[in-house]
Amino acid sequence: MIRAALLAVCTAGTLAGCAAPLEGVAYYWQSVRGHLALMHSAEPIAEVLQEPGLSPALRAKLELAREVRTFASTELALPDNGSYRSLARIGRPYVVWNVFAAPELSLQLEKWCFPIVGCVSYRGYFAREDAERYAARLRSRGLEVQVAGVPAYSTLGWFDDPLPDTLTRYPEGEMARLIFHELSHQILYVKNDSRFNESFATTVEQVGIARWLAAHEQRTGDLQPRRSYEVFAQRRRDFIALLRRHRAQLEQIYDSDTPDDDKRERKAEVLAALQREYGELRVHWGGFAGYDRWFAGGVTNAHLGAVVEYTELVPGLMRLLAEERGSLPKFYSAVRALARLPREQRNQRLGAGS
Repeated sequence: MIRAALLAVCTAGTLAGCAAPLEGVAYYWQSVRGHLALMHSAEPIAEVLQEPGLSPALRAKLELAREVRTFASTELALPDNGSYRSLARIGRPYVVWNVFAAPELSLQLEKWCFPIVGCVSYRGYFAREDAERYAARLRSRGLEVQVAGVPAYSTLGWFDDPLPDTLTRYPEGEMARLIFHELSHQILYVKNDSRFNESFATTVEQVGIARWLAAHEQRTGDLQPRRSYEVFAQRRRDFIALLRRHRAQLEQIYDSDTPDDDKRERKAEVLAALQREYGELRVHWGGFAGYDRWFAGGVTNAHLGAVVEYTELVPGLMRLLAEERGSLPKFYSAVRALARLPREQRNQRLGAGS
Protein backbone atom coordinates (compact mmCIF):
# COMPACT_ATOMS: atom_id res chain seq x y z
CA MET A 1 0.00 0.00 0.00
CA ILE A 2 1.60 3.27 -1.09
CA ARG A 3 0.76 5.45 1.89
CA ALA A 4 0.74 9.05 2.95
CA ALA A 5 4.23 9.12 4.42
CA LEU A 6 5.79 8.95 0.98
CA LEU A 7 4.77 12.58 0.72
CA ALA A 8 7.48 13.35 3.26
CA VAL A 9 9.88 13.41 0.33
CA CYS A 10 7.77 16.07 -1.41
CA THR A 11 8.56 19.13 0.66
CA ALA A 12 7.63 21.69 -1.98
CA GLY A 13 4.83 22.29 -4.44
CA THR A 14 1.09 22.02 -4.13
CA LEU A 15 -1.42 19.36 -5.00
CA ALA A 16 -1.95 19.18 -8.71
CA GLY A 17 -5.48 19.98 -9.78
CA CYS A 18 -7.21 18.94 -6.57
CA ALA A 19 -6.56 21.43 -3.78
CA ALA A 20 -6.00 25.06 -3.08
CA PRO A 21 -2.37 26.01 -2.32
CA LEU A 22 -2.91 26.53 1.41
CA GLU A 23 -4.73 23.23 1.72
CA GLY A 24 -1.88 21.57 -0.15
CA VAL A 25 0.70 23.01 2.24
CA ALA A 26 -1.30 21.80 5.26
CA TYR A 27 -1.65 18.33 3.78
CA TYR A 28 2.05 18.02 3.06
CA TRP A 29 2.87 19.28 6.54
CA GLN A 30 0.78 16.62 8.28
CA SER A 31 2.42 14.00 6.04
CA VAL A 32 5.94 15.18 6.82
CA ARG A 33 5.23 15.56 10.53
CA GLY A 34 3.55 12.16 10.79
CA HIS A 35 6.27 10.31 8.92
CA LEU A 36 9.11 11.96 10.85
CA ALA A 37 7.40 11.07 14.13
CA LEU A 38 7.18 7.46 13.01
CA MET A 39 10.84 7.39 12.00
CA HIS A 40 11.89 9.07 15.24
CA SER A 41 10.16 6.36 17.28
CA ALA A 42 11.90 3.51 15.43
CA GLU A 43 14.26 1.27 17.45
CA PRO A 44 16.32 -1.60 16.03
CA ILE A 45 14.45 -4.84 16.67
CA ALA A 46 17.70 -6.43 17.87
CA GLU A 47 17.88 -3.82 20.65
CA VAL A 48 14.20 -4.11 21.56
CA LEU A 49 14.67 -7.85 22.02
CA GLN A 50 17.27 -7.10 24.70
CA GLU A 51 14.75 -5.25 26.89
CA PRO A 52 14.32 -7.25 30.12
CA GLY A 53 10.67 -6.30 30.56
CA LEU A 54 9.58 -7.11 27.04
CA SER A 55 6.33 -9.08 27.01
CA PRO A 56 6.60 -12.69 25.80
CA ALA A 57 3.93 -12.05 23.17
CA LEU A 58 5.76 -9.08 21.64
CA ARG A 59 9.10 -10.92 21.86
CA ALA A 60 7.66 -13.84 19.90
CA LYS A 61 6.24 -11.51 17.22
CA LEU A 62 9.51 -9.61 16.84
CA GLU A 63 11.53 -12.81 16.52
CA LEU A 64 9.05 -13.95 13.91
CA ALA A 65 9.34 -10.59 12.12
CA ARG A 66 13.11 -11.07 11.86
CA GLU A 67 12.60 -14.53 10.39
CA VAL A 68 10.06 -13.18 7.89
CA ARG A 69 12.28 -10.25 6.95
CA THR A 70 15.25 -12.52 6.22
CA PHE A 71 13.04 -14.89 4.22
CA ALA A 72 11.75 -11.96 2.15
CA SER A 73 15.23 -11.15 0.87
CA THR A 74 16.80 -14.59 0.67
CA GLU A 75 13.85 -16.54 -0.75
CA LEU A 76 11.57 -13.96 -2.39
CA ALA A 77 14.27 -11.69 -3.85
CA LEU A 78 12.74 -8.67 -2.11
CA PRO A 79 15.04 -5.73 -1.23
CA ASP A 80 17.69 -6.43 1.39
CA ASN A 81 17.78 -3.14 3.26
CA GLY A 82 16.87 -1.67 6.64
CA SER A 83 13.12 -1.72 6.10
CA TYR A 84 11.12 -3.62 8.75
CA ARG A 85 14.24 -4.27 10.82
CA SER A 86 13.26 -1.67 13.41
CA LEU A 87 10.14 -1.29 15.55
CA ALA A 88 7.99 1.84 15.83
CA ARG A 89 5.77 1.78 18.91
CA ILE A 90 3.09 4.26 17.90
CA GLY A 91 0.34 3.43 20.38
CA ARG A 92 -2.64 3.69 18.00
CA PRO A 93 -4.63 1.09 16.05
CA TYR A 94 -3.48 2.21 12.58
CA VAL A 95 -0.51 4.03 11.12
CA VAL A 96 -2.57 6.10 8.70
CA TRP A 97 -6.19 6.51 7.64
CA ASN A 98 -6.97 6.57 3.92
CA VAL A 99 -9.88 8.52 2.48
CA PHE A 100 -11.63 7.08 -0.61
CA ALA A 101 -14.45 8.86 -2.43
CA ALA A 102 -16.82 8.14 -5.33
CA PRO A 103 -19.93 9.75 -6.85
CA GLU A 104 -23.42 8.65 -5.84
CA LEU A 105 -24.06 6.65 -9.01
CA SER A 106 -20.57 5.52 -9.99
CA LEU A 107 -17.88 3.19 -8.71
CA GLN A 108 -15.12 5.32 -10.22
CA LEU A 109 -12.92 6.53 -7.37
CA GLU A 110 -11.80 10.13 -7.11
CA LYS A 111 -8.11 10.71 -7.85
CA TRP A 112 -5.57 12.93 -6.12
CA CYS A 113 -2.32 13.87 -7.81
CA PHE A 114 1.05 14.47 -6.17
CA PRO A 115 4.65 15.02 -7.25
CA ILE A 116 6.72 11.84 -7.67
CA VAL A 117 3.92 9.32 -6.97
CA GLY A 118 1.48 10.66 -9.57
CA CYS A 119 -2.28 10.20 -9.20
CA VAL A 120 -3.69 7.79 -6.64
CA SER A 121 -7.19 6.87 -5.51
CA TYR A 122 -6.95 7.96 -1.87
CA ARG A 123 -5.58 10.58 0.49
CA GLY A 124 -3.74 9.41 3.60
CA TYR A 125 -3.72 11.07 7.02
CA PHE A 126 -1.70 10.24 10.12
CA ALA A 127 -4.51 11.46 12.42
CA ARG A 128 -8.00 10.02 12.13
CA GLU A 129 -9.62 13.33 12.99
CA ASP A 130 -7.89 14.93 10.00
CA ALA A 131 -9.13 12.14 7.74
CA GLU A 132 -12.68 12.47 9.06
CA ARG A 133 -12.57 16.24 8.62
CA TYR A 134 -11.55 15.89 4.99
CA ALA A 135 -14.15 13.14 4.49
CA ALA A 136 -16.85 15.51 5.74
CA ARG A 137 -15.79 18.09 3.15
CA LEU A 138 -16.06 15.50 0.39
CA ARG A 139 -19.51 14.46 1.59
CA SER A 140 -20.61 18.10 1.49
CA ARG A 141 -19.80 17.98 -2.24
CA GLY A 142 -22.18 15.04 -2.69
CA LEU A 143 -19.54 12.32 -2.78
CA GLU A 144 -19.74 9.02 -0.95
CA VAL A 145 -16.74 8.44 1.28
CA GLN A 146 -14.90 5.68 3.13
CA VAL A 147 -12.28 6.29 5.82
CA ALA A 148 -10.16 3.14 6.18
CA GLY A 149 -7.44 2.47 8.74
CA VAL A 150 -4.15 1.10 7.40
CA PRO A 151 -1.70 -0.92 9.56
CA ALA A 152 1.44 -0.28 7.47
CA TYR A 153 2.76 1.57 4.43
CA SER A 154 5.72 1.72 2.09
CA THR A 155 7.83 4.72 1.12
CA LEU A 156 8.99 2.86 -2.01
CA GLY A 157 12.54 2.55 -0.71
CA TRP A 158 13.05 6.27 -0.06
CA PHE A 159 13.41 5.43 3.65
CA ASP A 160 14.04 2.33 5.74
CA ASP A 161 10.44 1.79 6.78
CA PRO A 162 10.07 0.63 10.38
CA LEU A 163 7.80 -2.19 11.47
CA PRO A 164 4.86 -0.45 13.17
CA ASP A 165 3.62 -2.18 16.29
CA THR A 166 0.21 -2.31 14.64
CA LEU A 167 1.47 -5.31 12.65
CA THR A 168 2.52 -7.20 15.78
CA ARG A 169 -1.14 -7.44 16.78
CA TYR A 170 -1.92 -9.57 13.73
CA PRO A 171 -1.66 -13.39 13.56
CA GLU A 172 1.69 -14.70 12.36
CA GLY A 173 0.65 -15.35 8.77
CA GLU A 174 -1.09 -12.00 8.39
CA MET A 175 1.94 -10.13 9.70
CA ALA A 176 4.19 -11.97 7.25
CA ARG A 177 1.79 -11.31 4.36
CA LEU A 178 1.71 -7.57 5.06
CA ILE A 179 5.51 -7.33 5.28
CA PHE A 180 5.84 -9.08 1.91
CA HIS A 181 3.22 -6.76 0.43
CA GLU A 182 4.88 -3.56 1.58
CA LEU A 183 8.38 -4.67 0.56
CA SER A 184 7.14 -5.52 -2.92
CA HIS A 185 6.31 -1.85 -3.50
CA GLN A 186 10.06 -1.19 -3.34
CA ILE A 187 10.48 -3.50 -6.36
CA LEU A 188 8.06 -1.68 -8.63
CA TYR A 189 5.91 1.44 -8.70
CA VAL A 190 4.14 2.83 -11.78
CA LYS A 191 2.88 6.38 -11.61
CA ASN A 192 -0.86 6.83 -12.06
CA ASP A 193 -1.74 3.13 -11.94
CA SER A 194 -2.77 2.11 -8.43
CA ARG A 195 -4.52 -1.00 -9.72
CA PHE A 196 -1.33 -2.35 -11.30
CA ASN A 197 0.83 -1.48 -8.29
CA GLU A 198 -1.49 -3.01 -5.73
CA SER A 199 -2.26 -6.09 -7.80
CA PHE A 200 1.48 -6.70 -8.17
CA ALA A 201 2.01 -6.37 -4.41
CA THR A 202 -0.94 -8.67 -3.74
CA THR A 203 0.49 -11.27 -6.12
CA VAL A 204 3.86 -11.18 -4.36
CA GLU A 205 2.25 -11.39 -0.92
CA GLN A 206 0.18 -14.43 -1.94
CA VAL A 207 3.17 -16.25 -3.36
CA GLY A 208 5.35 -15.15 -0.46
CA ILE A 209 3.02 -16.29 2.29
CA ALA A 210 2.52 -19.70 0.68
CA ARG A 211 6.27 -20.25 0.45
CA TRP A 212 6.99 -18.90 3.91
CA LEU A 213 4.34 -21.05 5.59
CA ALA A 214 5.75 -24.15 3.89
CA ALA A 215 9.31 -23.28 4.89
CA HIS A 216 8.34 -22.38 8.47
CA GLU A 217 6.42 -25.60 8.86
CA GLN A 218 9.28 -27.68 7.49
CA ARG A 219 11.83 -25.96 9.70
CA THR A 220 9.91 -25.90 12.98
CA GLY A 221 7.18 -28.51 12.61
CA ASP A 222 4.76 -25.85 13.86
CA LEU A 223 1.44 -26.25 12.02
CA GLN A 224 -0.43 -23.50 13.86
CA PRO A 225 0.57 -20.54 11.66
CA ARG A 226 -0.66 -22.35 8.55
CA ARG A 227 -3.91 -23.43 10.17
CA SER A 228 -4.64 -19.96 11.49
CA TYR A 229 -3.75 -18.33 8.19
CA GLU A 230 -5.86 -20.71 6.12
CA VAL A 231 -8.92 -19.87 8.21
CA PHE A 232 -8.19 -16.15 7.97
CA ALA A 233 -7.49 -16.32 4.22
CA GLN A 234 -10.65 -18.31 3.46
CA ARG A 235 -12.74 -15.72 5.26
CA ARG A 236 -11.06 -12.98 3.26
CA ARG A 237 -11.75 -14.84 0.00
CA ASP A 238 -15.40 -15.28 1.00
CA PHE A 239 -15.66 -11.59 1.84
CA ILE A 240 -14.04 -10.39 -1.39
CA ALA A 241 -16.25 -12.71 -3.45
CA LEU A 242 -19.31 -11.26 -1.71
CA LEU A 243 -18.20 -7.71 -2.49
CA ARG A 244 -17.32 -8.46 -6.10
CA ARG A 245 -20.70 -10.04 -6.74
CA HIS A 246 -22.61 -7.03 -5.50
CA ARG A 247 -20.16 -4.62 -7.08
CA ALA A 248 -20.85 -6.20 -10.47
CA GLN A 249 -24.58 -5.72 -9.93
CA LEU A 250 -24.06 -2.05 -9.16
CA GLU A 251 -21.89 -1.60 -12.25
CA GLN A 252 -24.72 -2.93 -14.41
CA ILE A 253 -27.19 -0.57 -12.75
CA TYR A 254 -24.97 2.50 -13.10
CA ASP A 255 -24.15 1.71 -16.75
CA SER A 256 -27.80 1.28 -17.69
CA ASP A 257 -30.01 3.90 -19.36
CA THR A 258 -32.62 3.88 -16.60
CA PRO A 259 -33.52 7.15 -14.81
CA ASP A 260 -31.38 8.12 -11.82
CA ASP A 261 -34.25 7.63 -9.36
CA ASP A 262 -34.63 4.03 -10.54
CA LYS A 263 -30.87 3.56 -10.20
CA ARG A 264 -31.04 4.81 -6.62
CA GLU A 265 -33.84 2.42 -5.78
CA ARG A 266 -32.06 -0.57 -7.28
CA LYS A 267 -28.79 0.49 -5.61
CA ALA A 268 -30.51 0.46 -2.21
CA GLU A 269 -31.78 -3.06 -2.90
CA VAL A 270 -28.29 -4.30 -3.81
CA LEU A 271 -26.71 -2.78 -0.71
CA ALA A 272 -29.43 -4.22 1.52
CA ALA A 273 -28.80 -7.65 -0.01
CA LEU A 274 -25.07 -7.21 0.58
CA GLN A 275 -25.67 -6.46 4.25
CA ARG A 276 -28.03 -9.43 4.58
CA GLU A 277 -25.66 -11.87 2.88
CA TYR A 278 -22.80 -10.68 5.05
CA GLY A 279 -24.88 -11.62 8.07
CA GLU A 280 -25.29 -15.10 6.58
CA LEU A 281 -21.52 -15.29 6.06
CA ARG A 282 -20.95 -14.44 9.71
CA VAL A 283 -23.12 -17.39 10.70
CA HIS A 284 -21.16 -19.62 8.29
CA TRP A 285 -17.95 -18.38 9.92
CA GLY A 286 -19.19 -19.33 13.36
CA GLY A 287 -19.86 -15.76 14.42
CA PHE A 288 -16.54 -14.23 13.32
CA ALA A 289 -17.13 -10.47 13.22
CA GLY A 290 -13.80 -9.23 11.88
CA TYR A 291 -15.36 -7.40 8.94
CA ASP A 292 -18.07 -5.63 10.94
CA ARG A 293 -15.94 -2.49 11.01
CA TRP A 294 -16.00 -2.36 7.20
CA PHE A 295 -19.80 -2.11 7.32
CA ALA A 296 -19.88 0.44 10.16
CA GLY A 297 -21.67 3.59 9.07
CA GLY A 298 -23.05 1.97 5.91
CA VAL A 299 -21.51 0.72 2.66
CA THR A 300 -20.91 3.25 -0.10
CA ASN A 301 -19.61 3.32 -3.66
CA ALA A 302 -16.28 4.37 -2.19
CA HIS A 303 -16.11 1.08 -0.24
CA LEU A 304 -16.85 -1.03 -3.30
CA GLY A 305 -14.81 1.10 -5.68
CA ALA A 306 -11.68 0.33 -3.69
CA VAL A 307 -12.18 -3.44 -3.98
CA VAL A 308 -10.64 -3.72 -7.45
CA GLU A 309 -7.51 -1.74 -6.58
CA TYR A 310 -5.85 -4.68 -4.85
CA THR A 311 -6.91 -7.77 -6.77
CA GLU A 312 -8.17 -7.05 -10.29
CA LEU A 313 -4.94 -7.92 -12.13
CA VAL A 314 -3.77 -10.72 -9.82
CA PRO A 315 -4.94 -13.62 -12.05
CA GLY A 316 -3.02 -12.23 -15.02
CA LEU A 317 0.07 -11.65 -12.91
CA MET A 318 -0.13 -15.19 -11.54
CA ARG A 319 -0.18 -16.48 -15.13
CA LEU A 320 2.90 -14.40 -15.85
CA LEU A 321 4.66 -15.92 -12.83
CA ALA A 322 3.74 -19.41 -14.08
CA GLU A 323 5.25 -18.56 -17.47
CA GLU A 324 8.47 -17.80 -15.61
CA ARG A 325 8.22 -21.21 -13.88
CA GLY A 326 7.76 -19.62 -10.47
CA SER A 327 11.04 -17.70 -10.54
CA LEU A 328 10.40 -14.45 -8.72
CA PRO A 329 13.49 -12.61 -10.08
CA LYS A 330 12.41 -13.46 -13.65
CA PHE A 331 8.84 -12.49 -12.76
CA TYR A 332 10.00 -9.12 -11.44
CA SER A 333 11.90 -8.51 -14.69
CA ALA A 334 8.83 -9.43 -16.74
CA VAL A 335 6.63 -7.12 -14.68
CA ARG A 336 9.12 -4.26 -15.08
CA ALA A 337 8.91 -4.79 -18.83
CA LEU A 338 5.12 -4.64 -18.58
CA ALA A 339 5.40 -1.44 -16.59
CA ARG A 340 7.11 0.25 -19.52
CA LEU A 341 4.10 -0.37 -21.75
CA PRO A 342 1.09 1.98 -22.02
CA ARG A 343 -1.62 1.05 -19.53
CA GLU A 344 -3.97 -0.31 -22.20
CA GLN A 345 -1.31 -2.72 -23.43
CA ARG A 346 -0.49 -3.79 -19.85
CA ASN A 347 -4.13 -4.53 -19.16
CA GLN A 348 -4.51 -6.41 -22.43
CA ARG A 349 -1.46 -8.53 -21.64
CA LEU A 350 -2.94 -9.34 -18.23
CA GLY A 351 -6.40 -10.07 -19.61
CA ALA A 352 -8.15 -7.10 -18.02
CA GLY A 353 -10.06 -4.12 -19.32
CA SER A 354 -8.79 -0.55 -19.10
